[in-house]
Amino acid sequence: MSDLPRKAVTRTAKLATLPLGFAGRATWGLGKRIGGKSAEIVARELQQRTADQLFKVLGELKGGAMKFGQALSVFESALPEEIAGPYRAALTKLQEAAPPMPVRTVHAVLAERLGEEWRELFLEFEDKPSAAASIGQVHRAVWHDGRQVAVKVQYPGAGEALLSDLAQLSRFARLLGPLIPGMDIKPLITELRDRVSEELDYALEAESQREHAAEFADDPDVVVPDVVHQGDQVLVTEWIDGIPLSEVISDGTPEQRDRAGQLLARFLFSGPARTGLLHADPHPGNFRLLPAAASDEDGPDGEDGELRLGVLDFGTVDRLPGGLPGTIGEALRLTLESDAEAVYDLLREEGFVKESIDLDPDAVLDYLHPIIEPAAVDEFTFTRSWMRDQAARIADPRSPAHQLGKQLNLPPSYLLIHRVTLSTIGVLCQLSATVRLRDELEAWLPGFVADPFIPEQQGETEPVDG
Repeated sequence: MSDLPRKAVTRTAKLATLPLGFAGRATWGLGKRIGGKSAEIVARELQQRTADQLFKVLGELKGGAMKFGQALSVFESALPEEIAGPYRAALTKLQEAAPPMPVRTVHAVLAERLGEEWRELFLEFEDKPSAAASIGQVHRAVWHDGRQVAVKVQYPGAGEALLSDLAQLSRFARLLGPLIPGMDIKPLITELRDRVSEELDYALEAESQREHAAEFADDPDVVVPDVVHQGDQVLVTEWIDGIPLSEVISDGTPEQRDRAGQLLARFLFSGPARTGLLHADPHPGNFRLLPAAASDEDGPDGEDGELRLGVLDFGTVDRLPGGLPGTIGEALRLTLESDAEAVYDLLREEGFVKESIDLDPDAVLDYLHPIIEPAAVDEFTFTRSWMRDQAARIADPRSPAHQLGKQLNLPPSYLLIHRVTLSTIGVLCQLSATVRLRDELEAWLPGFVADPFIPEQQGETEPVDG
């Protein structure tokens, strides 16, 4: 009953058109230049055609191919501007929509998973999906008790498709790598593949969402819709209205951008501290900007308060029972203090520098300082140009940063945290948001604020009574 292309040979053939298409367009471009068109015009046409094909193939396949596209989309800030333009629109489409499942397939899945009388659970059900993502699509409905709900329906065969796509994409990693300078694509694909089983398990997702919804139930800044019903491959949650973050990125006011950026940073760092879970899929399609909650001080519609951040999709989380590792906060603090030896010792102790490698601690500090600039000031404006500068510095083989970066190691336990942090920074740069990041780090990141009772952190003897 599935309309999701499932056969490995079919999906492989579609994915194979990506590198073949790149090569074909290069030949076409050469012909155009010989025919008299300028290299600049031809380059723009090539990039637009490549972007269009990228969306078409990844969007049609859904599954792991689309998930890979969504992961790439938050890094478009790192692309040189002359390349980013054509790709930006195509990749952003993957954050919000993809070709939907036919209605007959949706009804068949609901009948199989919720029972033949599934319609009795709803007062209303919209056949047209409100959003379509990598492994499922969302329909708006009204639950039998009158609540507005979102019904997430998993694509039949999604698991098989995810694994097949990611296996094939890993073969093309070298060809796809140049899309994002300074980023190794293959580990990203490997890590996405490792998370497949969790994301396919809607019971696990429901549990994670319930924990967040309970913790943030009375939060004035962050809204997490609660779970209404969970079945095999079907998840029903409360519906929340709001402006998709992709629209804030494209058309938002400066105030909306800054507010969204501040709350995104707050959620990134406060979530693990409050729930022991890290929301690990921070692409713009998973966030909404909502009106302020009404209060006694506000007007009748809460119009005098500040906008809130709605958070969706808890299919991918990192379980961090003690919150984010204190090592991250401590390393950040020591770097800001320019304590090169202490930073180097900490990185070596945690496995970021392997035992077999010897590096100059001052060179490590020089490598880190530009990256952590947003934490060094009271407020920082994240921009695409800043992101591009960081990517270019690390990607340029002639750069000392590139040479040093190749010798650093990323321990497996930090892999997902690293990707989520980079992705969030990518979204902040897309927003061009001015954010008081240091406030959030001081409030939520263990180790970032020195403990006055630990003498090693103060360079003093322990305080004594009297």
